[in-house]
Amino acid sequence: MTSSSFFRPTSEPQQWDASQHENNARFVAHLANGAVELLALKAGERVLDIGCGDGYLSEQLARKGADVVGFDYSPERVKAARLRGLDVRLGNAEELIFHQEFDAVFSNAAMHWMRRADQVAHGTFMALKPGGRFVGEFAGAENALLIRQAIHGALERRSVDTQDIDPWYLPTAGEYQQVLENAGFHVSFISWFERPVVLDYPIAQWIQTFGSPYLTVLPVEDRAGFLEEVTEELANDLLNADGRWMVDCTRLRFRAQKNA
Repeated sequence: MTSSSFFRPTSEPQQWDASQHENNARFVAHLANGAVELLALKAGERVLDIGCGDGYLSEQLARKGADVVGFDYSPERVKAARLRGLDVRLGNAEELIFHQEFDAVFSNAAMHWMRRADQVAHGTFMALKPGGRFVGEFAGAENALLIRQAIHGALERRSVDTQDIDPWYLPTAGEYQQVLENAGFHVSFISWFERPVVLDYPIAQWIQTFGSPYLTVLPVEDRAGFLEEVTEELANDLLNADGRWMVDCTRLRFRAQKNA
């Protein structure tokens, strides 16, 4: 194979399958309690949920009395969210066009797909009413580090240039706080922490679900062998004694305010 390189400015190369998301990614919403508590939602507030996915968490916010508008770039997931009876808009959160419409903007497990973080922060700031808040959680620095290292190594052995292979934006707390402050926010809370996740399915399925951009650089017929190679390399570090796989996840959780 000839060497290839590419740049991923947004999350758009990531492919989402609705049934695959339901089976393999539902745990993401189930781990959102800390971020939801930090949101401190009040009944009647108008909330924008960016990267809302299939609307599972947006629906929970609505049940708490919020007027929720969902927002996601994936047509498949927007369709699934609308089937829940939610108001969901299709679009790129790096290009928000709302103006002082929301009391709060919320995001869970989505902003690591949005590589133009400064534009997300600026658009969010403009979308909030004076005094509004931006609360969220997403993958931080060193997220899935062992997995990404194994993937990079396997791609390099196939002569694929991995200089900009990762599809994710993974900042430190300090780096992201600077992004928020540059957009005009006052950051009242930000924390980076480790949160290993134990899977009920093989690690190859996790890569297929959350890392499809890694696979798009390979011919379809080569992908199964690639996943087998990565799986074998990761077994010593991430396969537990009970036969279940662990993902070395990290998270950034934050709350930022737009001054009145």
